[in-house]
Amino acid sequence: MILVLCNVRSRENVGSIFRTADAVGVSKIYLCGITPTPPHEKISKTALGAETYVQWEYRKQAWRLLLELKNKKSKCKIVGLEQTRDSQNIFTFKPKFPLALVVGNEVNGLSPQILKYCDKKVFIPMYGKKESLNVSVATGIALFQLR
Repeated sequence: MILVLCNVRSRENVGSIFRTADAVGVSKIYLCGITPTPPHEKISKTALGAETYVQWEYRKQAWRLLLELKNKKSKCKIVGLEQTRDSQNIFTFKPKFPLALVVGNEVNGLSPQILKYCDKKVFIPMYGKKESLNVSVATGIALFQLR
């Protein structure tokens, strides 16, 4: 499983996602757009070293990366974590591998441009008053459920 972070702003969220990605066995993390990259003390503080051994790569344009992943021999399925009209509940979704999970900005989520490249979209059902979770928490739930 591959993880793609699109314009995640917070270094602490990025560090937390690295740590969770290691726990789940993510093979690589792509950091795209404005997503901060290691080395940085705030990433290291929450990653607890995971940023030094989970493979990662920076890509300026996430859409180009997604196109590349789709067109590789591996034919990676692109799954966006976003609440849309056609999103499926992640707890009933049947993943097909290889898979790239795409997560977005803490405030705006995934852009319509990025969603166009997603083969499927999944959401985490919300039962309280808030409509979303922190991006690192949502990513953790999604990674473990997909695994």
